[in-house]
Amino acid sequence: MKSNEIRNSFLDFFRSKGHKIVPSASVVPFDDPSLLFTNAGMNQFKNIFLGVEKPQFPRVANCQKCIRVSGKHNDLEEVGKDTYHHTFFEMLGNWSFGDYYKREAIEFAWELLTEVWKLPKERLWATVFYQDIEAEKLWKEITDINPKQVLRFDEEDNFWEMGEVGPCGPCSEIHIDLGEDFCDMKQVPGHVCQVNGGCSRFIELWNLVFIQFNRTEDGSFKELPARHVDTGMGFERIVAVLQGVKSNYDTDLFRPLFDAISEISGVEYSGTDEAVAVAHRVIADHVRALSFAIADGALPSNEGRGYVLRRILRRAARYGRTLGMHEPFIYKLVPVLADVMGATYPELLEKHQYIATVIKSEEEGFSNTLDRGIELFENVAAKLIARKERVFPGNEVFRLYDTYGFPVDLTRLMAEERGLEVDLEGFEKAMSEQRRRAQQAQQFQFEVRDFFGDAEEIPNSRFVGYDTLETEVRIVSFKGNEFLLDQTPFYGEAGGQVGDTGVIFSPDHSFEVKVVNTIRAGTRIVHIGEVQSGRFEDVLQKPLVARVDAERRKAIARNHTCTHLLHKALREVLGKHVNQAGSLVAPDRLRFDFTHFEKISESQLDEVERRVNEIIRANFAVEVLHKTFDEAKLMGATALFGEKYADVVRVVKIDDYSLELCGGTHLDFTGEIGYFRITTESSVAAGIRRIEAVTGEAADKILRQEKRELAKLRQMLNVSSGELLEKVKTLLEDNKRLLKTVSELNLKIVRYQINEVVNQAHTFDGVKIIATQVSSHNVEELKQIGDILRTKLGSGVGVLGSVINQKAFLLCVVTDDLIKQKNIKAGEIVSRLARIIGGGGGGHAHMAQAGGKDVGKLDLALAKTKDVVAEMIAN
Repeated sequence: MKSNEIRNSFLDFFRSKGHKIVPSASVVPFDDPSLLFTNAGMNQFKNIFLGVEKPQFPRVANCQKCIRVSGKHNDLEEVGKDTYHHTFFEMLGNWSFGDYYKREAIEFAWELLTEVWKLPKERLWATVFYQDIEAEKLWKEITDINPKQVLRFDEEDNFWEMGEVGPCGPCSEIHIDLGEDFCDMKQVPGHVCQVNGGCSRFIELWNLVFIQFNRTEDGSFKELPARHVDTGMGFERIVAVLQGVKSNYDTDLFRPLFDAISEISGVEYSGTDEAVAVAHRVIADHVRALSFAIADGALPSNEGRGYVLRRILRRAARYGRTLGMHEPFIYKLVPVLADVMGATYPELLEKHQYIATVIKSEEEGFSNTLDRGIELFENVAAKLIARKERVFPGNEVFRLYDTYGFPVDLTRLMAEERGLEVDLEGFEKAMSEQRRRAQQAQQFQFEVRDFFGDAEEIPNSRFVGYDTLETEVRIVSFKGNEFLLDQTPFYGEAGGQVGDTGVIFSPDHSFEVKVVNTIRAGTRIVHIGEVQSGRFEDVLQKPLVARVDAERRKAIARNHTCTHLLHKALREVLGKHVNQAGSLVAPDRLRFDFTHFEKISESQLDEVERRVNEIIRANFAVEVLHKTFDEAKLMGATALFGEKYADVVRVVKIDDYSLELCGGTHLDFTGEIGYFRITTESSVAAGIRRIEAVTGEAADKILRQEKRELAKLRQMLNVSSGELLEKVKTLLEDNKRLLKTVSELNLKIVRYQINEVVNQAHTFDGVKIIATQVSSHNVEELKQIGDILRTKLGSGVGVLGSVINQKAFLLCVVTDDLIKQKNIKAGEIVSRLARIIGGGGGGHAHMAQAGGKDVGKLDLALAKTKDVVAEMIAN
């Protein structure tokens, strides 16, 4: 069977058993700050297990995209070295939420494995928690498994917990015996092949988790009101078993990628050459993780999940060099991956060009970083050799690995070439510390903050604000200035749209509370108020009138509808890779973040603005439709990454122009927007652009302000409208010419001053050392002065200080002879001096610069120059 057939047969089987097949959640869990990446099939159902969300369906199944890069389940450095670790993988799973339990879960698993997939029953083993007598009995009674192949294990292997507190329960695992040839521990004295024995002969196929307890803070267990089933089966592993190959990497999921890598590099994948095999496995695995993460909205950066992606890409690029690929190449594999998996995950087909662009840009940037890493290695190695030391420090190995993407093997190889050993123990210590931090960052935090009592006692507020802005309500619970209503016309902040404000009062006006904000807490709508008269206690459960600020709501709707038009216009002008990455819809402005990898040109912005205003003038009707999620997708509706959608969704349709899933409030016609004006376009992160804009009266206000400012400029320059631009150009050119003249005069003065300074230079061990403050208008001019000083020195070190735009600047120059003979480098000197002025810097061996905010300590930094250089010469 092909991998696509295996995946479909799993889903078809559970569909036939009454399961709702749900789509994979985004691999980037934007709605769960406790996770860097979706790392298990159950992630999207976490709130159901916690009891804070009710299931839409009693039984579901899916194939979930997952990424794991740290923790006990995976370690980035291990991926590729064996045949079963992956950063990206798929997880097949079926779930029961208070519906069927152990009997059906075991029956379904056994039927699929033995009757549908025809796995030999004699090779299958089941494990149970040693106290779970029920599961053991079911295995022996309702299946025809060999009773001797049902084994008991303790908590370590057969008890599942979501966290230190929270839902938990026993689990039953299904293992397969692959045969003696698969054992990878034959050389270990006394090794016995057995289930959970540590070798590759017996591997786990499927884990059936029976969630029936809640672990409390004191460690005790309480029965849950509803019992759930949560199962998971690694897709790559079952594909390898069903395709009869020895390794996950030998399946049709990876083979096309291996062929492409071989074609690009000219090096064939080989099971005999371990270095070549590892490189192929690393690259094939990593392009999968990168492509799916980028398709789902993540981007390489220097923090969080973006930093993880950057490390993954750099590791793949480094292994590419071992195959002779020194130019960007990973991006070339994206279309191959799209061919392999695009039928199941259409986002790969839709965005493969964008994904490739992002990866190629990152690869090009890494080439420069790699060169800096090599320079760092050479510096550290040179100092060690000069001191006759033979061990390359573990913290420096980690620094190369963490900052510059150097695999440890590469650092070890480079060290061996220079007769050095690598401190692996020190490296492991640094790695362990990083893992500890990563695990803390990814641990589920299951504290459900609830001010308003038990969820069953107090139902969620019913939102009626789509249809009315004023209605009768009752306060059902309150704490401090926060309260819940039985039903509410107030929109709770969500999807970028700010919460409503307004007022709630009693019919006799003895009680009145000003609603200053409305937010969402889980599935509840929480109102934040300022009591104007009366007390909450006196009106609890009594009829009140809730009135939303209608003018403010209309302004918000104006900006929200316009945001949909902006999204569509951006996709038309820039390309289909554009996707919403965040937004703010307020009454006075809108902000829209979106995926795009380069600055938008003025002409493109003008075209976006023109298209939006064209749709506004067309006065199209804005319709709200209610469709099933599948129907909405078939209609072509745009859904946002990371959003969770119910089975029936709200679709906002603007004629034939825009179609989006949206729970926000909107206008009836686009003409009500009035006018749309972009105010700024900027970058907020790698690959994320931001547009800020205004509509209606706010846009008119900006136009009036610009009109006044232009009139003042014409008056100041004494020109007409048609002459203004030419006049400003002339003034700028005159200013540029005058600045150039001033700079030339300044350089003449500096040349004379430098002659004087060189004649009075300090010397240490025969080396001239100069440190002086000079006048310069910009950094470029300071560099020119540095070039003059370096030429005049002949042989020596010079440090120049200057104040430019209220900031302190240092420039260091070193002559070639000192670089070669004494290993003195400008970058090291300026880095030490920069700390004194509260800044940082760097550069090349012959010239480096630094900037800092502490102008008052510039003289001190210059005074320290002689000591710093003398210390370097002495060492």
